[in-house]
Amino acid sequence: MWVHEAERIYGDRLVSHENVATYRAIQAELVSKSFSKFNLKKYFGATAEPLVFANFVASLDDKLYDQFPSAESLQTRLREGLAAYNELNAVMDLVLFDDAMKHVCKISRIISADSGHALLVGVGGSGKQSLSRLSSFICSYTTVGIMISASYGMNDLKTDLQNFYMKSGVKDEGLMFLFTEGQITNERFLVFINDLLSSGEIADLFQAEDVDGIVNNIRPAVKSEGLADSKDNCWKFFIERVKKNLHMALCFSPVGESLRGRARKFPALINNTVIDWFHPWPEDALLSVASKFMAEVEMASDEIRTGIEKFMPYSFGLVNKYSDKIYEQERRYVYTTPKSFLELIKLFKVMLAKKEGELMDNKDKYELGVVKLTETGEIVAKLEEELKIFSVEVEAKKKSAD
Repeated sequence: MWVHEAERIYGDRLVSHENVATYRAIQAELVSKSFSKFNLKKYFGATAEPLVFANFVASLDDKLYDQFPSAESLQTRLREGLAAYNELNAVMDLVLFDDAMKHVCKISRIISADSGHALLVGVGGSGKQSLSRLSSFICSYTTVGIMISASYGMNDLKTDLQNFYMKSGVKDEGLMFLFTEGQITNERFLVFINDLLSSGEIADLFQAEDVDGIVNNIRPAVKSEGLADSKDNCWKFFIERVKKNLHMALCFSPVGESLRGRARKFPALINNTVIDWFHPWPEDALLSVASKFMAEVEMASDEIRTGIEKFMPYSFGLVNKYSDKIYEQERRYVYTTPKSFLELIKLFKVMLAKKEGELMDNKDKYELGVVKLTETGEIVAKLEEELKIFSVEVEAKKKSAD
């Protein structure tokens, strides 16, 4: 458990595979010295077993924080969660490969704690929002968000936040507030978000009469806890409940300077969140995604199918290599994301279907042509037979005419 928790706190903040590898080497060395009685080598190295703790090991409802015995048991549990989510919400067609499953466990671990807020950093299309929604569902929270429009401003955000506070503080509902970089149409939004993350109390969020209403609503709950129902106690109890029930999942991208600038201006984005860095998908993840989406496509043979499935991650990796080259030569980033990988598969399927359609059309035309040629041949043969008969009759008539 110490190995797991240390990696969640320190390893998940690291921004590259090289840094993660260095961290694991240091951790392996430290573990061999400090826990020499136990053989923990199986959790380190190239063939390391997955080490995952989560609070839904026994079942989705039984919240006991424990270790998953195997990757298969983790996948079974998450498939069960995804099926239950899809029954109640718009269907998410997620591929649960190892990395995605680990991210679900990481996010649910963060938001299940009081005042637990997740900062998910990864390029667009990494699956941050989808995995957050699934994690929220597994934690039995309601996922909420804001609906950005051309006229959405500070007062609208204030109204939405009041709503979230009433649900989580007065009604005692578990909520996950999903907030993305694209929703920051006004940088001042982050003033409210910063306060929510740091203390849970947002200055001037409620008017005086609203505060009195909240205090009166929460008074019975305060009394039932055996506390004096003074105004200060009631308000403090309300804020503590909000901190317990309202969690944020901030989905930001590391591209450009915006994250760096915002982290400097609004320190709670870093100090009061637990970071989960979404690294590029590994090759085995890409392969499993390609296999899943290609399974429904008819192929001439298994050999061709396997070749195409393996080509997908290979071509994607090749593009990434050339992206690095472009950066070295032009100092310009070209990003590929999991979303662009899915687009690649979609493009292949569309082109395959189009080509198959064209071939079938051509085949139909050729077959129709062959049928017409056969029919024409038969008609010509028939005419030739008739011509022979007519020529005999003509000769006879010629003679009688002579």
